[in-house]
Amino acid sequence: MPPFDMGRVRDLNAHADINPCGACPVRSLTVCAALEVEELRRLAEILQTVRHEAGHTIFAEGDPAETLYNVTAGTMKLYKLLPDGRRQITGFLLPGDFLGLSVNDTYAYSAESVTPVTLCRFPRRRMDALLEEFPKMQRRLFSMASNELAAAQDQMLLLGRKTAKEKICSFLMMLSQRAQRRGHKENPVHVPMSRADIADYLGLTTETVSRTFTQLKTSRVISLLEGNKVQIHDMDQIFDLAEGA
Repeated sequence: MPPFDMGRVRDLNAHADINPCGACPVRSLTVCAALEVEELRRLAEILQTVRHEAGHTIFAEGDPAETLYNVTAGTMKLYKLLPDGRRQITGFLLPGDFLGLSVNDTYAYSAESVTPVTLCRFPRRRMDALLEEFPKMQRRLFSMASNELAAAQDQMLLLGRKTAKEKICSFLMMLSQRAQRRGHKENPVHVPMSRADIADYLGLTTETVSRTFTQLKTSRVISLLEGNKVQIHDMDQIFDLAEGA
């Protein structure tokens, strides 16, 4: 496989000998999960598999919303720029997550890769046509959108009443639970995003995030491991801390 080349998109389909949908390791988590073999073949006809290195902007807020994406590897962040220039990260996407949906003709947020990512890219108009033809995929997409709304409500709670320690513990619990739903180990928790990204997601300063991680480490609630991993020593304890107990 060729190496990453400064965020340049590479079309991997030209050299694929198999249906990329049928071989997708996260298909059970995606909008494609409801489709049968023939329907997957139809979907594969309109997609491109693309790769970007970390730090690449997939699309920016206000860009024409002409493309939809499915994350199949890596981590993405979604964010909005506030009027005063500050950045609010609204979510982190993992393999199986869908992005690019918009009720208008432009994207309401920006999307950037946190790590090297692999994405399935769908032209919006052709995807809309398939959604009308395959109602079960439309229902699946609606279910995923409902989960996004629930996640947004959880973030509102994080940004509102919780202390810095409660926010960090809640964040670690969220990543652990998302990993478990994807069939991965819930502990140690993979935390690929930077302290600045975590701060912009939780409404904290970078210094507060770093200090809180140090406090949790010193009190032996967690250990910081190599490879951007966090070992939680007692899941019940960190759950209690997240809930303010």
